[in-house]
Amino acid sequence: MVVVGIGLIGGSLALALKAAGACREVIGVARRQRTCEQAVGLGIVDRAVTGLREVLPQLEPGDVVFIAVPTLAVEQVFAELRDKLPAGVTVTDGASVKGSVIAAAEKIWGQVPDFLVPGHPIAGSEKSGVTAARDDLYIAHRIILTPLANTDPDHLRQTVLMWQATGAEVLNMPVEEHDEVLAATSHLPHVIAFGLVDTLAHDAENENIFRYAAGGFRDFTRIASSDPVMWRDIMLANRDAILKAIDLYSANLASLRSAIAVGDSDQLMGVFTRAKAARDHFTKMLTKKAYTEPMQAQEVTFIAQPGGAVSGRLRVPGDKSMSHRSIMLGSLAEGVTEVEGFLEGEDALATLQAFRDMGVVIEGPVDGRVVIHGVGLHGLQAPPGPLYLGNSGTAMRLFAGLLAGQAFDVTLTGDDSLSKRPMNRVADPLREMGAEIETGPEGRPPLLIRGGRKLRGIDYRLPMASAQVKSCVLLAGLYADGETSTTEPAPTRDHTERMLQGFGYEVRRDGACATLRGGGKMSAGKIDVPADISSATFFMVAAAIAPGSDVLLEHVGINPTRDGVINILRLMGADIELQNRRSVGGEPVADIRVRQAPLRGVRIPEDQVPLAIDEFPALFVAAACADGETVLTGAEELRVKESDRIQAMADGLRILGVDAEPTQDGIVIQGAGEGVAFGGGTVDSLGDHRIAMAFAVASLRARDTIRIQHCANVATSFPNFAELATRAGLKLQVA
Repeated sequence: MVVVGIGLIGGSLALALKAAGACREVIGVARRQRTCEQAVGLGIVDRAVTGLREVLPQLEPGDVVFIAVPTLAVEQVFAELRDKLPAGVTVTDGASVKGSVIAAAEKIWGQVPDFLVPGHPIAGSEKSGVTAARDDLYIAHRIILTPLANTDPDHLRQTVLMWQATGAEVLNMPVEEHDEVLAATSHLPHVIAFGLVDTLAHDAENENIFRYAAGGFRDFTRIASSDPVMWRDIMLANRDAILKAIDLYSANLASLRSAIAVGDSDQLMGVFTRAKAARDHFTKMLTKKAYTEPMQAQEVTFIAQPGGAVSGRLRVPGDKSMSHRSIMLGSLAEGVTEVEGFLEGEDALATLQAFRDMGVVIEGPVDGRVVIHGVGLHGLQAPPGPLYLGNSGTAMRLFAGLLAGQAFDVTLTGDDSLSKRPMNRVADPLREMGAEIETGPEGRPPLLIRGGRKLRGIDYRLPMASAQVKSCVLLAGLYADGETSTTEPAPTRDHTERMLQGFGYEVRRDGACATLRGGGKMSAGKIDVPADISSATFFMVAAAIAPGSDVLLEHVGINPTRDGVINILRLMGADIELQNRRSVGGEPVADIRVRQAPLRGVRIPEDQVPLAIDEFPALFVAAACADGETVLTGAEELRVKESDRIQAMADGLRILGVDAEPTQDGIVIQGAGEGVAFGGGTVDSLGDHRIAMAFAVASLRARDTIRIQHCANVATSFPNFAELATRAGLKLQVA
């Protein structure tokens, strides 16, 4: 492959390709002979010429012409290529405005030719000229290509291969979307930087301003050192999108000025907390794919070496269910709610961000502390776009209820896993209440909830035991006329009812029935979120199965609608002691001590299934280590969690040598008794955080290494699991 670089701002591409040995020759084209001599002398190109048409006859199929000139000069280069470009040669560019490139191509050729692959490297430097070229400029940076429907696949492939050879990540994006995104994320910041420096340069005191400017000024305004000609062209070429971005920024800046002028503390905190959260989120995205949606998590594999024991005093993260609800109800309350022990996992953070998007001022989280400036039941504002809830089924189902009675439309989306989970179980009762909800195919996300609908209270009998469905209906009942009641077939976690009462909202409970009346209000307060029993379960099982283990789990919530795992493990013979029992904010809490003891297989009582629904992946590991057969029935709900947990666990257990037979509503596991219970091997967690952690615990009784794939989502509920597990005694590595 021969690469012809037109304009020496493509010097870094030339150096990178030469360093990678990716082409047989690099030819530079520049207007000035002196520039050509410099480029050759510095080893940037193999040869250089001052006229493009001089080298065009020498090109062959598979060669590439890369156009790296100011945006408005692209048309002139196209004119030189017309009727002179040999067949089979690929043309691509690095201009910042793709709409302008497309328009230039249409003007010169009458239509965009199939050999043209418009592109834009998202990497650069404020320095320009041949002496600024770097062979590492594109490593770990993104190249956005904007191919059209008629772009030839071979030319597209050649362009992709060229950029990949430089170490870059190549992404595709529609032309219009590219120009709008870049107007907001690149062109607008340059406008602001140029304008700010120009404003201060006209100030009579500018010498002292620049002399004493802090690092923030220096870091922000460095981009004002960029090439003025290039940025003049960009502003003119992408005028409409840039003006739209400037107008939006100007309106927000005027609003911020007004808040400062009148001393509006809440509005200032709203702007600053939203901005900080967005910037922190962007920092995380830099390690992933900043220009794709939904954002895909990086690949994580757990490597668990066999053997070991667990011991010590451990504090697992805050309860995820309560963390979600604390943000939701605190936002809808009147006044300021202070939360301690908030779980800073991705699921709960997605809920927090969604309320920020709806105008709620939320400070933190910092070390589990969150301060929520509630807006009242009717104070939420329409979000600027869809609410992205990541991997959280709890968030999506509860949001559906509390948003069904709002005045605005809203769309709820999630990641690939959440997008496969059933949502008609909440959409159907909400429709009975008068809500208008549209789902995706087969009742799955995304959910579009139409605002302005009048809700009426209903008496809903749940067809399945589900705290999420119950909570969804009750939250919608806050906005409904009359009373709303739910009756569940078996007890499920009651955090919503307890927390509503904690915020001063009356909820009547009579056995399986919970009732509230719409039109009330909630008053802010303090919430102390206890440690999550679902997260504690992994260490409870670890201590129960590993010889020599003795662990104390501190400040764990033991709500009677969540204590099924304790009851089941005790039924199996586990040595579990509840110490320092107390009540915190209406929730029962205890320190849980677990010591290793021989386990026996059992038939799990069906009345315990809803009380331990999230803990079964870990309980299946305990069953594999027990003496005899363990039988689970009545657990169909496990098939519609983040994965089909019955099938996923059965498949993984079989890979590790365990006799595990899945059934329609449960599983039958033949335990190994004492000694080694698992072999080694590679299991797939299917992106399900609880399955990943369960198989990590299995390594304590394994013969060989267990590799667990697709573990990134562990961060949704237990962001420091690997660190805590290693400290407790597991031999766990993260790859």
